[in-house]
Amino acid sequence: MSLDELYRHVILEHYRNPRHRGRLEHADGHADGHNPLCGDEVIVEVTVDENRVTDVGIAGQGCSISQASASMMADAVTGLTLDEVADLTHRFKLMMGIEEGEEVDAAALGDLAALQGVRRFPVRIKCADLPWVTLAEALETAAGE
Repeated sequence: MSLDELYRHVILEHYRNPRHRGRLEHADGHADGHNPLCGDEVIVEVTVDENRVTDVGIAGQGCSISQASASMMADAVTGLTLDEVADLTHRFKLMMGIEEGEEVDAAALGDLAALQGVRRFPVRIKCADLPWVTLAEALETAAGE
């Protein structure tokens, strides 16, 4: 199996069997994300305790890229401090070419590395980024901003 095939498999696995799917009963933060160009919708809810993301709930509909990215993101940020979430978000956006800066070791990002191939399709980068933008908004609402 080639690396591209492995990455496609990881994306499809998260799309077909999303992690953290569903709404949270007692969310501290909530945000709705929408990409009007393609119709992707992502809802992100978070619970935060002592500066740490303790749970993430995702819902919505859309393409395999946006929904798989939401699943991978929820897995990756659960249990992290808010500073660690900010760092991971930055490294993800560097990998995707959304932000400029130093090269990122994509392998260190775990399943998120599967999304690096999306860079070859610039119009799809927004699909992968939508959950991350929505997460940032949910964390802002949790902080009361």
